[in-house]
Amino acid sequence: MPVSRRFGSATLIALTDGEGPFFEPRSTAFPRVTAELWRRADEYDPGTVSADGQWWLRFRCFAIRFDDGRVVMVDAGIGPAEAPARAWAPVPGRLPDELAAAGIDPAEVDTVVLTHLHTDHVGWAVTGGAPHFANARYVVQDAELAAVRAANPELAAYLLDPLAATGQLHVVEGDRQLTPGVRVVATPGHTPGHQSVLLQEGGKRVLLTGDLLVHPVQLIDPAQPYAHEVYPETARVSRETLLRDLAARPSAVLATPHLTDPFITLGAPTEPAT
Repeated sequence: MPVSRRFGSATLIALTDGEGPFFEPRSTAFPRVTAELWRRADEYDPGTVSADGQWWLRFRCFAIRFDDGRVVMVDAGIGPAEAPARAWAPVPGRLPDELAAAGIDPAEVDTVVLTHLHTDHVGWAVTGGAPHFANARYVVQDAELAAVRAANPELAAYLLDPLAATGQLHVVEGDRQLTPGVRVVATPGHTPGHQSVLLQEGGKRVLLTGDLLVHPVQLIDPAQPYAHEVYPETARVSRETLLRDLAARPSAVLATPHLTDPFITLGAPTEPAT
């Protein structure tokens, strides 16, 4: 059953599409992490390490449902069996069942924000050659669009061309207010046009991170690079800047796609008490 949190007039719903081990050792994915830092990360979030020491990921996206009927999706999971993520992720995902359990019809969704175009975040965006969310605009950063069209024409044809054909591809540049309470924030580095989503409701600020951080080790030490960041230094600056700004505000919350708990309140200790 999906987990949800209430923020003012919005309900933020965490939708888990699947879970499974990463395709390479975590020491390869995070080459600078020390044994002590792994210890702290594993104590903080034991659900991200398997019994045999592999990195265990949740593949999660989010729905924001407002009391006035608006529904915003943030990312689209790993997708069905034929989705591009099949090369490495545990497809098929279960997002349609998660949405049904949350009482959301895909036709109700009016906006889909794709934080970036890695295959584990776009799986249900297009199904059967057509937009899965038939009445939604799909929001992508211009830099992300350009990078994928240049480097991965196969993915562009699978994902971007159907969205463009129906007029549902909505390209933005930088920070942008999408709808009352929902703002996209440019957080480049993980990919050239990575973006996060800021929900401001009921006096609370919730950052839907996308892959601004992918493992609790980057929450404990935001300077830690991830081997699959396109621009590691830019990613570090994006991560450190937003986490610092949010931590200065009382009860700011992170909504994360890959950590065990979808909702993390900043200011909570990352070093477990002894």
